[in-house]
Amino acid sequence: MKKKWKIYLIHHSHTDIGYTERQEKIERFHVDYIKRVIHILDDITTGKKPDWAGYKYTCENYWQVEQFLRSSTKEEQEKFEYYVHEGLIDISLTYLNLTELVDKDVLAKKLSDGRNYASRKKMKLNSAMTADINGYSWGYAETMYQNGITNFFSCLHTHHGMFPLYKKQTPFWWETPKGHKVLVWNGDHYQLGNEFMLLPNTNISYQIRDEFTGDWDKDQFEITEERVFRYVKNLETEGYPYLFVPAMISGVMTDNAPPNPRMMEIIHRFNEKHGEEIEFEVVTLNHFFEILRNETVDIPTYAGDWPDWWADGVGSTPAPTKIYRDAQRKYQLSKKLDPNMQLGNPSFFSEAEHQLMMYAEHTWGYSSSVGEPWNTLVNDLDYRKGAYAVNANSLISRNLDEVLANLGEESLQASREKYFKVINPHERPVTDYTKVHIKHWEDVDGEYFHFKRDGFIEVVDCQKNEILVSQVVMIPGGNDIEFKISLAAKEERLVIIRQIVEKPAGGTESNHAYRGNDGVSDLAPYPGCHQLKNHHVVETDHYRIIFNDTTGIEQMIAKATGANMIHPNAVHAPFTGVYEKTPITTDACQERRRMGRNRKGRITERDVAKLVAIDQVADGALYTTIKMEFALKGTNMYVVMLKVYKELPKIAVTVRIQKQNEWAPENLYIPLPFGDGQNHELYGEKSGSIFRPAIDQIPGSNIDFYLLQNGMVFKNKDQNLMVALKDNPLITLGTLAHHEIELSSERTQAKNKDLIYSWVMNNFWETNFKVDLSGFYEFDYQLYLSVDNETPEALIEKCQELNEGLITFAYNPKENEVK
Repeated sequence: MKKKWKIYLIHHSHTDIGYTERQEKIERFHVDYIKRVIHILDDITTGKKPDWAGYKYTCENYWQVEQFLRSSTKEEQEKFEYYVHEGLIDISLTYLNLTELVDKDVLAKKLSDGRNYASRKKMKLNSAMTADINGYSWGYAETMYQNGITNFFSCLHTHHGMFPLYKKQTPFWWETPKGHKVLVWNGDHYQLGNEFMLLPNTNISYQIRDEFTGDWDKDQFEITEERVFRYVKNLETEGYPYLFVPAMISGVMTDNAPPNPRMMEIIHRFNEKHGEEIEFEVVTLNHFFEILRNETVDIPTYAGDWPDWWADGVGSTPAPTKIYRDAQRKYQLSKKLDPNMQLGNPSFFSEAEHQLMMYAEHTWGYSSSVGEPWNTLVNDLDYRKGAYAVNANSLISRNLDEVLANLGEESLQASREKYFKVINPHERPVTDYTKVHIKHWEDVDGEYFHFKRDGFIEVVDCQKNEILVSQVVMIPGGNDIEFKISLAAKEERLVIIRQIVEKPAGGTESNHAYRGNDGVSDLAPYPGCHQLKNHHVVETDHYRIIFNDTTGIEQMIAKATGANMIHPNAVHAPFTGVYEKTPITTDACQERRRMGRNRKGRITERDVAKLVAIDQVADGALYTTIKMEFALKGTNMYVVMLKVYKELPKIAVTVRIQKQNEWAPENLYIPLPFGDGQNHELYGEKSGSIFRPAIDQIPGSNIDFYLLQNGMVFKNKDQNLMVALKDNPLITLGTLAHHEIELSSERTQAKNKDLIYSWVMNNFWETNFKVDLSGFYEFDYQLYLSVDNETPEALIEKCQELNEGLITFAYNPKENEVK
């Protein structure tokens, strides 16, 4: 060891909101930690604690600072600002350690909060860090850059995850979707410094496995010396190009750790003895990046997505995640309908943003959720986590209600003429279906629906005086009337539901062969009749769907091209459930721990749903609905409702599940095996960035599963199939079998054309996932086919339009609004 090394320590407290304590208690902890840091620095600067000289502290995220500012005195805030300006306290401008569940608008808003605070206080901050989480959407990089964050330190945790580039402790330039660059340090675990035993009375070793692990009788300082020199020597052996290396360190080796200046005592002792060879220095996050940017070593550039290995936590809480996704749609609709924030309630809107961000925080439960699922604290934290989604939905629903009320929405009224306003909130023209609900006690022109439904009412476009094609279905509490309408971007239209003015003549029995006296329709097409209705085939202007008696959907032919939309290598039929269970041969936690990055064990038992009943439950002017009932292990009910529209190339699918309780590790998948397997390209979207899974990615990143926002597109040169994901954002790519985990590279790009599954449930993590997946669930998907040469961005925007739909509400028109 010929040259002097520097080890730069960055002292912080990793924020896990809910893993080690109640969420609100953790909030108090971090407020008190910052106050404690101020007292520590006071003692150092006044000479009271000379042994702690050199101590600095980095706030891991702006959320910590935000809570401190809300719960501190003016004097404490002024001291905090002073120490930030002096370079003794630093602020990472990330907001929290997040999953990819958060959308780009909420992310941008919360990152801007930190940026605005730093700008107001004239703090020269341009760096951010995260800890624990294992990836970030490509859009995250762009949003950081747009908020003045040009340096990013990633401290990944490789438990069920892995760092990218096949190597840690290395920098790279992350090129954003718009061509900007963020300097990234692809770092080690966020408590690497603790592994060097730099804090008194250390008795935990989590990452380093050596002969000292568990040997707490040996002198601690001797372990520090041995480990530090070994670590540096290994860097030299691996050809590490710098003479410095960063290491994050916590006050104690736990999450949500308190600050601890006593590290300085051991650091000073080490530097006095070994400072000519290796020297420790505590620095702030921003200072570290100043050091790095002054180096002359060439740094490579990579562009693309960095999929999060820990995004799958949402699959352990499918019910609140569905509520959260609904809140996200209402948030976007609120912005589209009220872009200037004049119609809604700003306090509802702002608090909804906060709740949306809190649910997207990466912690998915208490640390013993799997080992002790009965534990009171486990259940307390689970309900609190779900409450973020519920609160977000409630708040943004109230805001949207305010917006719609100011646009003329009427509350329930007796004997109201059935006028409705339809609004296209989107930036593009939309032709789609929307619906209104008529309560069971409401009349139409003085008559009640009872069992009349179709043939009783009609939907009229008041502006164009045109009858719109419609279909009625009875649901609990009344009837839904669905109709097709075309609207320009941002256009509003008035419709009325009325009794049919000119009732059609009664029908008579056809003389053509189509159904026997037994009432069964089971004839195949014959010359002169090509669209017979039966339980084997559904045929519209756009699709021909063929069913198998045991597996469900066998073929989905796009008439525009004649191509089967189902992947030629499909193992399972579309929407036919696949259930996995890994038997427990050790204990509930250990069985999960040894799964690594597979999310299942080698002995996983896999069951595929078997079709037990199929029935056509609706057939009208707008759509045909097929109900398929399946038998699937792990469930008491698995039903697929396939609604195939006739005039638009749209298919709406609802999967209804009654899930049983199981403590063993589980997964439940809904197959989406589309694409031709050769010529199609798969595009996805998250946090506003469009990317091709397994292609547009940082090398060495995850290619097994993804958390998407609005959906995905199977794009061919002659047709594009959009799949809008309404309730569940997780998809898997490739085989379901236990397998070697490949990391992204040029040779894995072919996986972009592999099989897709919607991953709706899992409970595989051994610590903090919700283990009980039982209950009733409903997951919605929409398929839409386009043969136009549209960009991936336009097609993904169509997925968002499908998820958000048109806005339709009861409305009493003014005199001049009706012709």
